[in-house]
Amino acid sequence: MGAFLIDLLQILGGVVVGAVAGFFLARNYMQKYMKKNPPINEDMIKAMMRQMGRTPSQKQVNQMMKTMTKYM
Repeated sequence: MGAFLIDLLQILGGVVVGAVAGFFLARNYMQKYMKKNPPINEDMIKAMMRQMGRTPSQKQVNQMMKTMTKYM
């Protein structure tokens, strides 16, 4: 009975360690991917503002980009 309990704890410990390591590896990969391929760029912001009927200045575009990168 004692050997079964030890084996079970080892398996559960391995699963927990694997899940934690997998989480951090996936998080690191996604952060690098988002920095390399940002989901929005200046041209997209300009097009969005034009669709809303506004002519964006470069200052407004820079503010929007700064805000977007702050939350990524």
